Order: sequence, then structure tokens, then C-alpha cells
Amino acid sequence: MARCDVCGNDYRLSFEIRTTSGDTHTFDSFECAIHRLAPVCEHCGCKIVGHGVEVSGRFYCCAHCARRAEPDGAEIKDAAGTPPS
Repeated sequence: MARCDVCGNDYRLSFEIRTTSGDTHTFDSFECAIHRLAPVCEHCGCKIVGHGVEVSGRFYCCAHCARRAEPDGAEIKDAAGTPPS
């Protein structure tokens, strides 16, 4: 068994994640992994769970937040729910 880096739970089904920087983290759930590793939206502050949007090296949870925060944000199109042209 291994102890979760976030909550300290000693769980037989824990798992490890190795980051590109070489760090290794142990978690007992995806919730704890998200809490520790997911990037934070630079506009609203929520954790980015999914693709998100990157503009000029800054990360946002959605196109709406990117449009609100970035001068070039008006160019960002959100394809979700948009019928093909």
C-alpha cells in the first residue's frame, strides 16, 4: 500500500504519476491527483480538467474565460456545440 500525497490515505489501489519534470506523486484517487497537479484557470481560478485553452502561454478553463482575460481573446472560438459549417 502507498500513502496519498494529498490526503494521506494509505490505500491498496493507490497509483503513481510521473511528471515531465521527473517528479513522482502518489494518489489514492483522481480527485487528489487533480487537486495537486491540474493547472488553474488564470481568469476564474477553477482547476482545468480537460483540454482548456492556451493563449500566449496562459491557461484558461474555457474559451469564455480566455476571451474575457486576453486582448486577443475575441479570436478564440469555442467549438463545443457548434454545428459544422
